[in-house]
Amino acid sequence: MDFKLEATDIAGQARAGTITLDHGTIETPIFMPVGTVGTVKGVHQKELRDEINPDIILGNTYHLYLRPGTNILEKAGGLHKFMNWDRNILTDSGGYQVYSLSANRKIKEEGVKFKSHIDGSYHTFTPENVMEIQRSIGADIIMAFDECTPYPCDYNYAKRSMHMTHRWLERCLTHLDKVPFKYDYSQTFFPIVQGSTYKDLRKQSAEYIAGVGAEGNAIGGLSVGEPAEEMYAMTEVVTAILPKDKPRYLMGVGTPINLLENIALGIDMFDCVMPTRNGRNGMLFTAHGTINIKNKKWEADFSAIDEMAITWVDTEYSKAYLRHLFTVNEMLGRQIATIHNLGFYLWLVREARKHILAGDYTPWKNMMVKQMDKRL
Repeated sequence: MDFKLEATDIAGQARAGTITLDHGTIETPIFMPVGTVGTVKGVHQKELRDEINPDIILGNTYHLYLRPGTNILEKAGGLHKFMNWDRNILTDSGGYQVYSLSANRKIKEEGVKFKSHIDGSYHTFTPENVMEIQRSIGADIIMAFDECTPYPCDYNYAKRSMHMTHRWLERCLTHLDKVPFKYDYSQTFFPIVQGSTYKDLRKQSAEYIAGVGAEGNAIGGLSVGEPAEEMYAMTEVVTAILPKDKPRYLMGVGTPINLLENIALGIDMFDCVMPTRNGRNGMLFTAHGTINIKNKKWEADFSAIDEMAITWVDTEYSKAYLRHLFTVNEMLGRQIATIHNLGFYLWLVREARKHILAGDYTPWKNMMVKQMDKRL
């Protein structure tokens, strides 16, 4: 992997850069659509490529391990070929999914024993086998196996968990050296900073992670229910320590406003289910605020979904028609809303990049945050 920092905002920490991997160049800051099980829900790869146009998408180790399984993925030649996606992919290591299965898993030093949400069968994830699984999936960027702590979280638990995540990281690194690439391209490994919402732990973890000297670094354990101010405070602590010449990935974040505020703190990469999940539930994100398309006020509004026309669906259909599709539970409505939201998220980070390069990110960000913080 190659990372070039092109510009930093004169009034803050916002950065524009490029990450070059074997499946293409990523212009940062970037938002990665979530393709948990080898699909961005409700969106054809052609639409994803041509309309939403992300440089990288995300897949999930836990889900892909359970279905279709590493055997099928290896036979296909890796996830890129299996899903017919010729751009970059990042895989989350499954730590967050294991955290979300709190009633069905046991965490020990060796690893995590968990019960499948599909059929109740038992499985174990260790730092070693998660590295092997991610080799088989074949993503361009693979993540360390970590424990994502809940919010709120007791200080002593957060401290013990952080140290275990660090020990697991060492095991990931040791094992990765023994497991060769499975396909005809390389993989880049990112470790993950933890420490819940405790500044001293975040500082300690960021220093430890920075010392590993990986090609990029991630921040986990945020966007799990804590107030936005706490998220920003933790991000600020960590970005002050993580090396400036490596990309920084804030996992699982967030709303459009969260993206802009965290870009201002020096974050380069994001992923979140919000544009797709909220879209499927009728929430549309726009530059002027959020729309609940199910509301009666849109019943006879025949104006375009979004006059900005970021994607083709925005002017192809009216708000009234989209509301009708949700009212009759037609799957097309969910598809339209998903394409719109993903298109908007990618537009937003690309506009952010333009303003960082132009040197006026901070005033633009402040204007956009105020504008988007409305329910239409």
